[in-house]
Amino acid sequence: MIATNGDLERGAVDDQVVVRGAVGDDLAGILSVGHRTWLATYEPIAGPEYVAMGLAKWWTSDVVTDAIRKGRTLVAVLGDEVVGVATFGPQDDAVVLWKLYVLPGHHGLGIGSRLMDEVVVQARESGHDRITLSYLEGNEQAARFYARHGFTETHRETPGSGLPESVWMARELGEREQS
Repeated sequence: MIATNGDLERGAVDDQVVVRGAVGDDLAGILSVGHRTWLATYEPIAGPEYVAMGLAKWWTSDVVTDAIRKGRTLVAVLGDEVVGVATFGPQDDAVVLWKLYVLPGHHGLGIGSRLMDEVVVQARESGHDRITLSYLEGNEQAARFYARHGFTETHRETPGSGLPESVWMARELGEREQS
């Protein structure tokens, strides 16, 4: 039996969620996660125009398909539904975590942590010992999540136009460290 949103518990979900590399058939599910999470996450922080811009720039079929083809997208699947997404890629001397989103009804169940753990594995396997990421100031849930996963703030960028700052963080992946 697959758990539904009404009876999700962390232990039950751990056994049922599969984290794996995304494939073409995941496209619709990935786009759904993006559209559902961006609205809930960013509209209160940055407004509807920012949400519309981000969806049009980073959550299109072309952009997501390209990341899938390059092997840079992970999905968390519960039953036949994509409930979480992580997208990453090399940049300079690090792996950048561009996206990590879990459907709002699935927060607190360890799905984001499972995605993060797999990003760490992928970074190490590609020979990188550092992961960087950014989140928008005001996204306190992201700030807490990344801090719990060993990320520390490195700098901030001000985009202008009254938008919140981007808070950049990094996590060093030492040889002896466990993810």
